[in-house]
Amino acid sequence: MTVPPGGSTAADNPPPTRGDWPEDRRAGAVTEVPLLSRTAHDRGHLSRALPDPAQGRPVRVLRIDDRRSVPVHEGAHGPELVYDEQPALPEGAIYLGEAEGIPYAAVRAPRSLSVGGRPVDAWAGLREVGGELGDLDAGLLAQAIGIVEWHERNRFSPLTGAPTTTERAGWVQRDPVSGTELFPRTDPAVIMLVHDGGDRCVLGRQAVWPAGRFSILAGFVEPGESAEAAVAREVAEEVGIAVTDIRYVASQPWPFPQSLMLGFVARATELELRIDHDEIEEARWFSREDLRTGTGPQALPPTVSIARHIIDRWVAGEL
Repeated sequence: MTVPPGGSTAADNPPPTRGDWPEDRRAGAVTEVPLLSRTAHDRGHLSRALPDPAQGRPVRVLRIDDRRSVPVHEGAHGPELVYDEQPALPEGAIYLGEAEGIPYAAVRAPRSLSVGGRPVDAWAGLREVGGELGDLDAGLLAQAIGIVEWHERNRFSPLTGAPTTTERAGWVQRDPVSGTELFPRTDPAVIMLVHDGGDRCVLGRQAVWPAGRFSILAGFVEPGESAEAAVAREVAEEVGIAVTDIRYVASQPWPFPQSLMLGFVARATELELRIDHDEIEEARWFSREDLRTGTGPQALPPTVSIARHIIDRWVAGEL
């Protein structure tokens, strides 16, 4: 596709040929915080150093399969995680913390039709159910997926190449050769809504996304770079415009595999988009009305993402 100066036009983004628009095409339904930023448990970081972080209490254990899916039951008010009730913290489990005096942990395990005698309606991932879970389940699931991803991707010491050993209830790996402790790492990334100071914002799309989906711009923070500098650099790289008035909005974990998304808004100082097609497939300006009424993109980011949280707040006039 050839994109003209200034970005693609409405003709480059035709409406679907059948059926209604997807439900996530209308923006403006504001949530208090990004949905994956919710939490309702104490991570119990001091308890990780104890011989038994659960201190003799029964533990609710969340099973995670090799696809990073977990058992889910469809409750009266929406999906709920299905925990395996264990009399003590299982060997090799990762301690997640506690809520209302109940310890929680995570283990890697294969799928099953039931867990601890409770039926499982489906195995689903954080992207599929994270936004529909209650605060406690959402926070525990984001934490569990993030720490399991870290273990899966860091089985060997970056210093000596030796297989690491796990300590502190799953929160430390040790290099057995050098004795060095290795801690979970998170990669910071910026995600930003660029607006014109008035009623329009820039949305772009990547070729690998579902047809018609547009989102705000994003990219990783480089070594020795501030988050605000990363915002300005990534916008310039992707759509060729300069920005100012860069303001922080919110953050959200995105453990795919280990990112922390730092959300911003920024005002463009020029309007002609010069798209780098190595970065994104296309980009264009959309108005608040386009996004509020659903006459803009065929689809917006899912509500589970911080991108949608920022778009919704901007459309609602909060940003």
